[in-house]
Amino acid sequence: MRGWKMVAVVLVLLFTASTSFAAGFRLVEAGSKAMGMGFAFTAVADDPSAIYFNPAGLTQLQGNNIMLGATYVRLNGAEFTGTTPLTGGATRSETQENLDLFIPNMYYTKTTTDGYISYGIGVFSPFGLGQEYPRPSIFQNQITKVDLQTVVVNPTIAFKVNEYLSVGVGIDYLYGKLNNYDTNQGVFKTTFEGTGDAWGYNFGILLKPTKDLKVGFNYRSPFQVSVKDGDWTVSDNTVALPNVGTTNASVDLTLPATASLGVAYTRDRLTLSADADWTFWSSYQELKIVNSGFPPYSVTRAKNWVDVCAVRLGAEYRVTNPLALRAGFVYDPTPAPASTMGPELPDATRMDYMLGVGYKVGAWTIDVAGMYIQKLDRTVNNQAGAQGFNGTWSGDSWLASMDVGYKF
Repeated sequence: MRGWKMVAVVLVLLFTASTSFAAGFRLVEAGSKAMGMGFAFTAVADDPSAIYFNPAGLTQLQGNNIMLGATYVRLNGAEFTGTTPLTGGATRSETQENLDLFIPNMYYTKTTTDGYISYGIGVFSPFGLGQEYPRPSIFQNQITKVDLQTVVVNPTIAFKVNEYLSVGVGIDYLYGKLNNYDTNQGVFKTTFEGTGDAWGYNFGILLKPTKDLKVGFNYRSPFQVSVKDGDWTVSDNTVALPNVGTTNASVDLTLPATASLGVAYTRDRLTLSADADWTFWSSYQELKIVNSGFPPYSVTRAKNWVDVCAVRLGAEYRVTNPLALRAGFVYDPTPAPASTMGPELPDATRMDYMLGVGYKVGAWTIDVAGMYIQKLDRTVNNQAGAQGFNGTWSGDSWLASMDVGYKF
């Protein structure tokens, strides 16, 4: 396990992925071709990112393949207009800080000469959360900054059972880092920083009933991440008290299981694809940080999230043998009830719009994609609850992705 952990730690340090783009804090930015097709890739799965989207698709590849890429994100700060306990009943507007982020992906695959066995390894970031508020902030009694980073190392193997059926399975090692969780609790300002890891698994199925039609299914297990012995730093929030210091604290966090069912149909140069993509967010019922020192203190916030299903649509038109044009659309409902939505993640239903281009030059493949996320305005009234705010959130984001692949 130490070997996997060292790889994951290095990758977290090299590629800081902290944001939130699928509803909740799930990240699906694991491949540029998939992004260009609206992530409706479960039944397509014909490049090395199949390790993430459907490992059974690896049997469609030939020889050895390497693919490296990253997604650049411009996370425009969401704007809140309304009241909080710190506004004294007056309506105020506040905008989160803008963030510039990167989400990495790396893949290696190999298919045997007879085409019946494929294997490989993938590295990607399946979950992330980043929010930051100006200081002082009308939410500073709850949070000023949160940063959740994850990276998964995923060795995978796939088998071509016959010309109609392929299956794939993988083992997932996740390393996560939660830091800069700053809250102001009365006279105390608290900051939590810690790391944790977990194991999971994934599997996929790819059916080809006809030469033009493909059906795919992909499942990823939940991760039970336990952050033990994290650093809980407590300092005074007034001039009257001295700094208290740093103690140990812990967080238990369940990162949800996911499943997708997809279909792809190819006619001449045109491929159309559609996915139903489930995230089982009902595993996220509360956020709790417990410290074991003085002053004894814990933060517990009910979440009560619900399972959701996103609809993903994609298209690819191969203009020439080396050139392909792509487009996609996603409807992604929020799992967060209005009654428990907090400023650490003011989540909303999203409409995603994608365009992409792919080009082949000899053994090289270059895929680029762009994505615009429209977060639908959301009005909530939590004035009587623990979050204590009443108002409307709005926001959007831009993403640009590029992958470079090489076959040998």
